[in-house]
Amino acid sequence: MADPKYEAIWEAVRKIPRGRVASYGQIATIAGLDGHARMVGYALHSLKPLNDVPWHRIVNAQGKISLAGPNARRQQARLEAEGVKFLPSGKIDMKVFAVDPKLLTAKSRKH
Repeated sequence: MADPKYEAIWEAVRKIPRGRVASYGQIATIAGLDGHARMVGYALHSLKPLNDVPWHRIVNAQGKISLAGPNARRQQARLEAEGVKFLPSGKIDMKVFAVDPKLLTAKSRKH
C-alpha cells in the first residue's frame, strides 16, 4: 500500500481535466500538504508504469516543465496532444491553461 500522502496527491492530479495543467504547489495544497510541492514531485516520480495518474499535467509555478531531456519532450508532447500551447519561451500561459482550483477541491459524488 502506498503512503496516504502520495495517494492524496495522486487523487488530486487525477482531477485535472485534459488540456489543463496545475502546479506542484497547487496539488500540494489540494492534497492537504500546503508548502510541500517537492513531495508532489516525489509522489509522481514513484508512480509505476501504466498508471492512471496524468502526471504530465503538472508543471512548475512559472508554467515550465521541470523535467529534463527525453522526459521533458515526452511531457510537452503529451500536453500539446491535449491542446496545451507553449509560448516561445517554453512556458505555458498559466492564465489560459491552469485548471480552476475549485475543480480540484470539489468532492466527487458517489452514486
